[in-house]
Amino acid sequence: MKEKASQDMDFFGRYLTVWVALCIVVGIAIGKFLPIIPDTLSKFEYAQVSLPVAILIWLMIYPMMLKVDFKSIVNATKRPKGLLLTCGTNWLIKPFTMYLIAAFFFKVVFKTWIPLDLANQYLAGAVLLGAAPCTAMVFVWSHLTKGDAAYTLVQVAVNDLILLVAFTPIVAFLLGITDVLVPYNTLFLSVVLFVVIPLLAGYISRTHIIKTKGETYFNEVFLKKFDGITIAGLLLTLVIIFSFQGEIILSNPAHILLIAIPLTIQTFIIFTIAYISAKLMKLEHKIAAPAALIGASNFFELAVAVAISLFGLQSGATLATVVGVLVEVPVMLMLVTIANKTRHWFKEA
Repeated sequence: MKEKASQDMDFFGRYLTVWVALCIVVGIAIGKFLPIIPDTLSKFEYAQVSLPVAILIWLMIYPMMLKVDFKSIVNATKRPKGLLLTCGTNWLIKPFTMYLIAAFFFKVVFKTWIPLDLANQYLAGAVLLGAAPCTAMVFVWSHLTKGDAAYTLVQVAVNDLILLVAFTPIVAFLLGITDVLVPYNTLFLSVVLFVVIPLLAGYISRTHIIKTKGETYFNEVFLKKFDGITIAGLLLTLVIIFSFQGEIILSNPAHILLIAIPLTIQTFIIFTIAYISAKLMKLEHKIAAPAALIGASNFFELAVAVAISLFGLQSGATLATVVGVLVEVPVMLMLVTIANKTRHWFKEA
């Protein structure tokens, strides 16, 4: 039975690109032909955080948090190179390369198809994405690359602390807007949902299982029960995300594609910068891969919330942040594949 489950997971993993494409198509079809489903799910939202999506992300994060113990968290803080790489990529490079790449495409390459006013709005949305490093899904990317769970947790925590003070001045500087405010309800809710709750649940479960059944049972039996949850959660998340935006995609596919191009290029460039830097810094792969993936991914709930508050729900800026949501999972899965296939580039623990 266990062998069959393992074979099933290998099948899903081997053809993950196909499953992702199918889920995107299914999600768009649901949004178009069964709008009552996303309409109903969208009612369960608070501070721009979709609770159904949050539950799926929580299920994906929980298996990773099971591997975290507080001793390993303390040890992670004693290895600063990975933290320096994460902070440098996210706050000294990423927002500015996002601005330059987005401005080049929206105002130069695509100027025939995008009016200047709309180009400025798309640029604003891109900048909001670039200035908001990922809080939730990065745990999933780290899990898929066999990253150091405790180190990833510390990286995310440090990023969130810096975000409190750096997000507003960076966005204000790049966009020339003075009334940028961090939506703290979105930030704090995301941290509680995607960090605090799964960490506590993982810690309590880990402690209880090891105490009652032993560490061998925990590592060789209990953890393996969650092998399929991450991929299943990813695929269901894709269906929900694309169902939410199905009508938008079908009604304006050209602009969706135009916005997606610079966002995708930016994601690959940031990953490459961070990943190569990690190799030059001689980091272990379990630290290097999550560090690069944190820089490549975005805190899209925060970006969408700020775009709506600054520019309005129907603005081009908000649309650009939504496209960021659509691009995120498929592109990040490509980077996960690259990271896994280049594991041999890095030294082992």
